Amino acid sequence: MVTSEDIKKRLETALDAEVEVIDESHLHAGHEGAKSGGRHYRVKLKSARFNGLRTLARHRLVYDALAEWMKKEIHALAIDSTEESVVD
Repeated sequence: MVTSEDIKKRLETALDAEVEVIDESHLHAGHEGAKSGGRHYRVKLKSARFNGLRTLARHRLVYDALAEWMKKEIHALAIDSTEESVVD
């Protein structure tokens, strides 16, 4: 089973991001996805990879990084993404 720490490490590596992962599965007890073992997570990310990208493009990067887990281990994923300021 995938853990919050697994998700954090994967996103940090794939997106060179500051990442916070919150397991919200307890808020969805009894939900269909919870019955099959899928968990509910919220991720908060900050990355220079998001600079200039719209929200949908940012989310695609996140989903691509977690694709293998989105099929079963992760039932729902809420994403809060922000650009990282680039200082010259």
